[in-house]
Amino acid sequence: MKIEIEDFFKPVHVKDTFSKGDYEIIDAFINFAQSLSRLTYQSIYLIDYSKKSFLFVSDNPIFLCGNSPAEVLKKGYQHYFDNVPEQDIQLLKKINDVGFDFFENLSKEERLTHSISYDFHLKQSNGKPLLINHKLKPILLDKSSNPWIALCVVSISSHANAGNIKFKSDENGKQFEYNLETDRWVEAPHVKLKPREKDILLFSAQGLTMDQIADRLYVSIDTIKFHKKQIFSKLKVKSITEATALAIEQSLF
Repeated sequence: MKIEIEDFFKPVHVKDTFSKGDYEIIDAFINFAQSLSRLTYQSIYLIDYSKKSFLFVSDNPIFLCGNSPAEVLKKGYQHYFDNVPEQDIQLLKKINDVGFDFFENLSKEERLTHSISYDFHLKQSNGKPLLINHKLKPILLDKSSNPWIALCVVSISSHANAGNIKFKSDENGKQFEYNLETDRWVEAPHVKLKPREKDILLFSAQGLTMDQIADRLYVSIDTIKFHKKQIFSKLKVKSITEATALAIEQSLF
């Protein structure tokens, strides 16, 4: 069955009953998003579920796919259909459905404290697909606690394949992963890094070599190698670059 733009909004349930006064507060969120976009390497945009459109799109090229922010803003969700491979459009529809299903099962008090993260391919200006990570968090709800405005943050994924669907709580750090094979959400074990492991990741992110890190921490190279193996095992990654990206993504520092 062919997927249409409207299919992404069917589970939302928000109604276009907002007044001009209701939308006056939106300017503050747009200004916030503009300011935030100047402080990060990530791409940022705002979704209006009531108008089924984008409210703001930053000028970071990761999300633009060779277009200008104004062009993407005008296209709205058509931007996905133009630049996401068909297989990943199917995946995004699945994520959209199970994501809103998860959201509806949250209490009204929890709905602004959870965010969803997932990976999919987005064609870049050269026509080649890039695996990106998409984090989406509602920042305003309607009177029935349905999502109205959502903040989206786009960055290069630290994974090898699309998917990696997770819901995370800001308050208790709990994470739930969606298993596409079993079609169910499963609570993910909380990863904890030791202080020495965090130090190694931070120094690595600064570009220090293992020799330099060993000197900074007053330990041997073998000790650094041991801790790196522990980090890789905990995070299920194969390189220090992946480990650092994942630690940032999961707020492990």
